Amino acid sequence: MAYELAGRLVVGVASSALFDLTDSDRVFREDGEDAYRAHQEGHLDVTLAPGVAFPFVKRLLSLNNLGPEDDPLVEVIVLSRNDPDTGLRVMRSIRAHKLPISRAIFKQGRAPYSYMPVLNMSLFLSADEDDVREAVAAGLPAGRVLGPMQRDDEDDTDLRIAFDFDGVLASDQSEQVYQREGIEKFRDYEVAHADVPHDAGPLKDFLAGINRIQQREEDRRRTDPRYRLRVSVSIVTARNSPADERAVKSLKRWGVRVNDAFFLGGIDKGRIMEVLRPHIFFDDQRVHLDSTARTTPSVHIPIGQMNEPARTDEPSQLDEPANAGGAVG
Repeated sequence: MAYELAGRLVVGVASSALFDLTDSDRVFREDGEDAYRAHQEGHLDVTLAPGVAFPFVKRLLSLNNLGPEDDPLVEVIVLSRNDPDTGLRVMRSIRAHKLPISRAIFKQGRAPYSYMPVLNMSLFLSADEDDVREAVAAGLPAGRVLGPMQRDDEDDTDLRIAFDFDGVLASDQSEQVYQREGIEKFRDYEVAHADVPHDAGPLKDFLAGINRIQQREEDRRRTDPRYRLRVSVSIVTARNSPADERAVKSLKRWGVRVNDAFFLGGIDKGRIMEVLRPHIFFDDQRVHLDSTARTTPSVHIPIGQMNEPARTDEPSQLDEPANAGGAVG
């Protein structure tokens, strides 16, 4: 009988997101593919250290104890540019870290994201910028992990997920209004369209999958009052009043929910992350991620106008002060 992925939360992860491949990548770039192969074969029994997405993936998979062992809520599948031979070290490292990941696709030197739709994936994480941009251009929900591996508190079994709103959960349509016409016109536009839900963005379906797991947690707590909820979801956005109302109403119309919302109006997101301490944060703007990635596992979702190559005759968004009250990311 075929193993069905429908109804499960399925996440694809490249080895570059799950593990620290700094040494392996340096060998490949400096000495070429043959040397890389020899390096991986010679280090086959050397377990790879955790990478940026490791704490998130570990906690996500731990939620499978909410259901029967033979019917997991979450499935994580490796999608890799390695070939099967060099991929052996990745799979051995997964087993060494006791991650319940058994499925993988290895595509020798080729991008694996094209398999996302048939695998019912609502998210693909990789450190390869080209793979992520190509996936996003194809309309697929992908993000590039950024920054160094953060220290993981092994005693903390919760899973905290944070999303930017525009360009991540919603489309970047309102961001385009801001870029064309400025902050006041943007606010007027959002007030006038407060009852019109945004078009969904690339990670709305991923949030819906997380919400299904949160509902399973609520069901467990009803039957076991001692059960403590583990999953918490926040939006952390540069929107503020009056542009907050349309965002909240859009979430409700989409049938998804978050536990907390931070409407920051230009306050540095990195400072908020130091207190919130999410295990992963998704944003479409590097100007915010350059701050958050210093302390928080961060993911760049390169969609929309903000991520198109800048024209040489236009100022860069990175030149704008953080408190400009502007970018709605």
